[in-house]
Amino acid sequence: MDGYNIYRSERFNKKFSKLDNSIKIRIEKEIENIKNNPRIGKPLGYKFFRERKVGVYRVYYLIYEEYIVVLLVGISKKIDQQKIINEIRDMWAYYKEFVKRKLRH
Repeated sequence: MDGYNIYRSERFNKKFSKLDNSIKIRIEKEIENIKNNPRIGKPLGYKFFRERKVGVYRVYYLIYEEYIVVLLVGISKKIDQQKIINEIRDMWAYYKEFVKRKLRH
C-alpha cells in the first residue's frame, strides 16, 4: 500500500502558499509522514481529526478511513489554534462532500 491519498482544501492551499519556502519544505516532509501513518498527529477530540506540529505551525487534517484519504484542512500558529479548530468542526459536512467529489473525478 502506498499510504493514504492526500487532498488539500482551498483553505489549506491559501495559507500554505503564503508561507516561507523553508517551512513549506518542512510541512511537505510532514505530509509524507502523515500519508504513510495518519495517526501520528495529535487527536483533537476525535480519532479522525488531528494536528501535526511543524515548527511554530500546526497542520490540521481529517482522516477518512473508508476512502483511504487524508484531507489537509488548515494551518495556524498556536495563537489561532482554537479558532481554526472550531471553524474546521463547523465545516465537517462540507469537507466530507469535498472528499466525495474529489473521489468521483
